[in-house]
Parts: sequence; C-alpha cells; structure tokens
Amino acid sequence: MSSCHPKSILQKIKQGICGTVVVKRGNFMPGPGAPKASGSPVERDVLIFPLLNMNQVDAGDNGFINSVGESKPIKTVKSDKNGKFCVSLPAGRYSVIVREPKGLYANSFDAQNNIFPVTVQKQKQTTIKVEITHQAVF
Repeated sequence: MSSCHPKSILQKIKQGICGTVVVKRGNFMPGPGAPKASGSPVERDVLIFPLLNMNQVDAGDNGFINSVGESKPIKTVKSDKNGKFCVSLPAGRYSVIVREPKGLYANSFDAQNNIFPVTVQKQKQTTIKVEITHQAVF
C-alpha cells in the first residue's frame, strides 16, 4: 500500500512551485458565529504559464479566462486528492491557472494586473494556495 504523505511531495523538488488547490463554496461572509472555513482540497489540472497579464487574455466573468491567446503552458501538473501539487521550474516569473470544468480559472492579480503571479528563485521552492472561489460569497 503506497500512501502519499504531503511532505513527501513537497520535498521532491528543490526549485519550483508547490501548493494546495482548494474549492470554496457557499457563504464566507464574516459575522458572529461564522465558521472559519478554509475550503475543500480538490484534484485539478494546474497550468503554469510564463507570466501573463490581463491585457494578454480574453477574460470572462467571475475569474474565468475565455482564452489565453497564443500563450501555452510551460508545464501542467495535477493536484492530488489532498489538493497538493509540486512542479519543478527554472527561476523566473510565472502565472498559475487552474482548469475548472467550466474552463480556465484564476482569481489573483497583482497591482500590474499580472495573473496569479509567482516568482521562482534559484534553489528555492515557492509555496502557494490556489483558492477556487467562483461558487462562494464573501
């Protein structure tokens, strides 16, 4: 029986991006007695693109991306049943996008409108959390 302990995944790479993909559904409005829900881990394709800006894509509604134009993912990796993934990458800046049943999805941007920007440094592992929130209310 081979069980996949999350730490074993995270220790496989020396340089790149590791993270967790979670889905948030329902009411996340703050208030008295509101549960501090963190979301449910999910299996999803995680696409790593060279850094993409909103002006390079055809953005849809609610975090969905209709098209990334001519851009192609550098790597695609699937998160496991615990939502964990790791991908080895050269140092650089990347955009992280997940594939939802309805299409490509990213809901994080920086001040320059770069899509879910992640910087990978030489000999470092960057840890991220991808939150799929198109079915949640905040």
